[in-house]
Amino acid sequence: MHGQELIAGIRASLKAAGDPERARSVQAYMKSEMPSLGVPVPEVRRIVKAAAKASPFTSGAELRDTVLRLWREAGAREERYAAIDLTAARLVATDLQMVPVYEEFIRSGAWWDLVDGVSPRIRELLLAHPDGMAELMLRWAADGDMWVRRAAITSQVGAKARTNRTLLAAVILPNLADREFFIRKAIGWALREYSKSDPEWVAGFVAEHKERLSTLSYREAVRRLPAVSGAK
Repeated sequence: MHGQELIAGIRASLKAAGDPERARSVQAYMKSEMPSLGVPVPEVRRIVKAAAKASPFTSGAELRDTVLRLWREAGAREERYAAIDLTAARLVATDLQMVPVYEEFIRSGAWWDLVDGVSPRIRELLLAHPDGMAELMLRWAADGDMWVRRAAITSQVGAKARTNRTLLAAVILPNLADREFFIRKAIGWALREYSKSDPEWVAGFVAEHKERLSTLSYREAVRRLPAVSGAK
């Protein structure tokens, strides 16, 4: 009953915070068939945090069951945001049993806002379990699903100095020829973020693969590298 009550409480709070006019704009912007309630992301996070604090999970299994139910039965996009936000619990931060949950979110979410919302969770698992998760990211980087590949490419965004450079290169290289916008954008984003910690490595990678990098990926990658000259 705990999970059902938590979901009901979150849904009620989201509905109360909704803005019909904003909802129409958000749905159009996201090009989504799933309706929006028009609740800003910071407010979704506040609602979820308050609900989880008032009624904390007692086990990882309970959390997984609850977030999957909320995700699968979602009638509005914010409910899926809420499901992702619930997985921020310290209880499951390093729990490899969350991998199937995140993969379901990625494959069925199939849009940048939902896929990128999962990215920090994948990163934490990768940092906690570097060997096993690295192998998984290599498989994901070659997956037939574009969004799974994007998740692999962005899996270390925010890892800063703890970034595995070998893995970063290994998930990017198989995707350099991909013409999908969201893959090209992900490559540039991943390189740009890592350039904040290791600009020399990123500059070297860009120089080595400049001819294969798309214009979008290149421009994003060098944005914080003033020493790199010459536009594609």
